[in-house]
Amino acid sequence: ALGGTSLIATRVAARIGAATNTTVPVRMLFEASTVSGLATLLDEQSGTGTRIPLAPVPRPERIPLSLAQQRIWFLSRFDSDSPVNNIPLPVRLPADLRPDVLAAALRDVLARHEVLRTVFPEQDGVGWQQVLDIDEVDLRLTVDVVTEEEMHTRLVRAASTGFDVTTDIPIRVELLRLPDGEHVLVLVLHHIAADGSSLAPFVRDLLTAYTARSAGSAPEWSELPVQYADYTLWQRTVLGDESDPTSLIASQVGYWRTTLDGLPEQIALPFDRPRPQTPSYRGAVHRSVLDGDVHVALAELARTQGVSLFMLVHALYAVTLWRLSGEQDVVVGSPIAGRGEEALDDLVGMFVNTLVLRTRIDPNTPFTEFLQQVQHVDLEAFENADVPFERLVEVLDPARATDRHPLFQVALFFQNFAEPNAASGVDAVDAGFVVSKFDLQLNIVSQGNDDAPLDVSWQYAVDLFEHGTVEAFARRFETVLRSALGNPEQAIGDLEFMEDDERRAILSDWNATDADGIGGGLLLDEF
Repeated sequence: ALGGTSLIATRVAARIGAATNTTVPVRMLFEASTVSGLATLLDEQSGTGTRIPLAPVPRPERIPLSLAQQRIWFLSRFDSDSPVNNIPLPVRLPADLRPDVLAAALRDVLARHEVLRTVFPEQDGVGWQQVLDIDEVDLRLTVDVVTEEEMHTRLVRAASTGFDVTTDIPIRVELLRLPDGEHVLVLVLHHIAADGSSLAPFVRDLLTAYTARSAGSAPEWSELPVQYADYTLWQRTVLGDESDPTSLIASQVGYWRTTLDGLPEQIALPFDRPRPQTPSYRGAVHRSVLDGDVHVALAELARTQGVSLFMLVHALYAVTLWRLSGEQDVVVGSPIAGRGEEALDDLVGMFVNTLVLRTRIDPNTPFTEFLQQVQHVDLEAFENADVPFERLVEVLDPARATDRHPLFQVALFFQNFAEPNAASGVDAVDAGFVVSKFDLQLNIVSQGNDDAPLDVSWQYAVDLFEHGTVEAFARRFETVLRSALGNPEQAIGDLEFMEDDERRAILSDWNATDADGIGGGLLLDEF
C-alpha cells in the first residue's frame, strides 16, 4: 500500500534473512506481499541461512581490491586522464562559511571513512588497498575568488580531470568564492571509492562535522560498524572460489553464463554518426517530466500487475528500444545498490553493481503478460547480483572492442531515494560537464510519492547522437507509455509508437495524390 520498490525489497530480504538466519530470495516478497503471508513462507525456510555476518576482521598486509574495484582500477591504470569514473558534487554554500572550519570537517570525514584516504598502488600487476593514516593525508583547502563565469570553467576542469589512483586519494576539493560572498565547494570523488548512494552519508557527515567544529568541538557520531576494507574481505569470503562448484559465486556465474549465452554484440539504434574507434565519453542530457497524474497511473498499473515501478518502466523501455532498433533481443544494463547489509547503510564506498537485463520481444504478447516476463528477468537478476559486472565481463569474454561498452550499450537508472542536497538543505550546482559511459541512458527520478511528477532525463553520447534525435526517442517512449496505460491488455506490437502528427504525415500528407495542373487520360496522350 505504501509503494514498495525493488531497492527496498532487496534490503528487506537481506535484513530479514540476517535476523532469522533464513535464506530470503527477493522473489519471496513479490509472492507474499503481506507480513502474514511472508511469515508463512519464512516458516518453511527456517534455518536455511548460511551467509557470514559482516563484521571487522583481521587484515592481511596487503588488502585486495573488492571485485567491483578491480576493473575500475584496471581502466584507471589504462587511462588515468579519463574522467569517466569521476563523481562530481559541487554545492553552493552561504557567504558566512568559515573555510578553516570546513577544512577541519573534511578531515573529520576522511578520518571516519577509510576508503576516502586510500590509495591503490600496483604490486606485480595487481592493485591493492593501502589505507593511509589521516596524518599522512595532504588535503589542502584554498579559497579562490572567481566570477560566475570563471566558476563554471573551474567546475568543468575539476569534473573532467582524471585521478591517478595509485598515488592520489580518491577525493579532490576546491573552494570558490563568488563576488557576492557566496561559496561553491567543488567535490569530486572517484568511483573506485564511492557510488551514488555514498553521496548522502558523505554530505550528512560533512554537515555534522562542520556544525561540531563551528562550536569548537569534535563531531560526536557513533562509530561505523565496518570499514570498506572489512567489506572487501567479507565479500571474498561470502562469494567463495569459482573453482568450488558449491560456492555462491560459482552458482551465480553459472546462471549468468546460461542467461547471457548468445548475447548480441550491440544494439543497432539509429545513430546520427558512425561509432568512433575511441569514444570521447562526452555526453549531453535531454530532460522532460512525466506529470503527477501519469505517475499515479503508472503506480496503479504496477500494483494491479504485482510488479514494482522499476519493472514497469523497464518493460516500457524495452519495447521502445525494440521499436527504435528493430531487434527483438533487448539488453539493458541497470545498477543495483549492493547495500543489503545494514552495516553498509552509512558507509562511503563502491558497492553498486551493474545487472545485465535481457528480454525477448514477441510482438504478439499482451503487454500485461510481457510485464510478468520482465518481472521474472529482473527478480532472477536480483537473486544473482553478487557477481560483480567487472567479473562477468571477464567470464563471458565478449569480443574485444574499445569503441563500445561490453555486454550492453543502453542503460536504465531508476532513482527512488532522495538526493543528498534535498535531505540536507544543500543546494547542488550543475557541474557543466556530462560524461556518458553508454550510448544511451534513461534516468527516472522519483521521490517516492505516487502523485509527484517523475523527472526524466536521457543521457547520451554526443559521439553518436544529435540532441533532436534523442528528443524524438523521449517522445516515442512517452507515446508507448501512454498507449500501455490506456490499454495494458493489447499486444506489444499494437502499442502506439508514433505521435498523431507523425502518423498523419505518413498516412495522409505524404500520400496525398490531389494536385493541380494534371489532366485526365494517359501520359503518352499528351505527345
